Amino acid sequence: MTTSASPEPTDEVVDLCRDLLRIDTTNTGDNDTSAGERRAAEYVAEKLAEVGVDAEIHESAPGRANLVARIPGTEPGRDALLVHGHLDVVPADPDEWSVHPFSGEIRDGYLWGRGAIDMKDFDAMVLAVVRGWQRAGVRPRRDVVLAFTADEEAGSDYGAHFLAQHHRGLFDGCTEAIGEVGGFSYSVDESRRLYLIETAEKGIDWLRLHAKGRPGHGSMVHDDNAVTALAEAVARIGRHRFPVVMTDTVRAFLAEVADVLGIEIDPDDPETAIAKLGPIANIIGATVRNTANPTRLAAGYKDNVIPGRATATIDCRSLPGQSEELERQLRDLVGPDIAIEYVQRQPALETTFDGDLVDQMSAALRAEDPGAHPVPYMLSGGTDAKAFSQLGIRCFGFAPLRLPADLNFSGLFHGIDERVPLDGLQFGVRVLDRFLRNC
Repeated sequence: MTTSASPEPTDEVVDLCRDLLRIDTTNTGDNDTSAGERRAAEYVAEKLAEVGVDAEIHESAPGRANLVARIPGTEPGRDALLVHGHLDVVPADPDEWSVHPFSGEIRDGYLWGRGAIDMKDFDAMVLAVVRGWQRAGVRPRRDVVLAFTADEEAGSDYGAHFLAQHHRGLFDGCTEAIGEVGGFSYSVDESRRLYLIETAEKGIDWLRLHAKGRPGHGSMVHDDNAVTALAEAVARIGRHRFPVVMTDTVRAFLAEVADVLGIEIDPDDPETAIAKLGPIANIIGATVRNTANPTRLAAGYKDNVIPGRATATIDCRSLPGQSEELERQLRDLVGPDIAIEYVQRQPALETTFDGDLVDQMSAALRAEDPGAHPVPYMLSGGTDAKAFSQLGIRCFGFAPLRLPADLNFSGLFHGIDERVPLDGLQFGVRVLDRFLRNC
């Protein structure tokens, strides 16, 4: 009698990621219409149980499921490492995509689907590494706590914040963490690649503007129109360019870029140099200033009735230490007659690019890619790190991927035709395996 050999983690990661992509975990921001997180958490639990890892599922509301497991290390006196990834995804319209967003289709060397890079790719990498360890009898040096969360795409109230507030004991001993949107490559030339490791992320300052006016008939002259007042305020915000503010992380990133690319960067005009970075300029360019982008408008109930109220949603992101200043700037822009209501307000994060964990990240990248040049950077968005940092955990973004030079990686986040290269997934497994064994 013969038995088939267990798959290698680098082979299994594709199947794991494809399975996760086929589970629709769309997060609409509404508990009644969000779907699939429980099924995805149960899938992860099943894959861990198959190799002897016990996991706990904690629901914050019906269907809003979070999973946590702990892999014991060989040196129990050491601090634990948290490895976290979210299971939810933003909505996707199939009519806009080249493939169905929940098909998990493999085409042209890529695995396609909503969540392929945000962030079921990393979830699958972690599962593949842990399953490989369990089969081979490998244990990390220190405890590794795994957290697969719900609701990251809507502010993490039902996910990481729920765990941090109500199940903080699951993270006992954790002093450092790795999560999404870091460790990905940017090609300088054929032989050199920057790998951006997230050491900072902007704050979340989601808000609603409220305008009031006098309701009336749409056919009449009307000088107190809530829609007009709101539209003018929204336009002022949408067209405004906030002043440049250079943080320590951005200074460090630009210094590394200047050295590698052999260019000079004017600290008073960093955007000229950032524009030369190609596709990642969208992310980096948003980290030299506060930003505010209108995303939603709502007013009225009939075509010929002037409404008494109008609202707009603004996605604001503040630099470290700039949240209060951003609020002051916004109030100046909208004027005294527009009310501001915060929907989400979570602080920016920033840590330094040093220490043993950073050294191990860098070593793992260089071992798999001799042309790797790790650099710190600030993420223009936010992650579950905001919740876990409240537990005193030092958080990094490190979900390693080696990417094709011509791939617009930043454009895939929340975009159409989201996809991850198959060889990038396999590269990530090798780097993550090496890093987690040694850190």
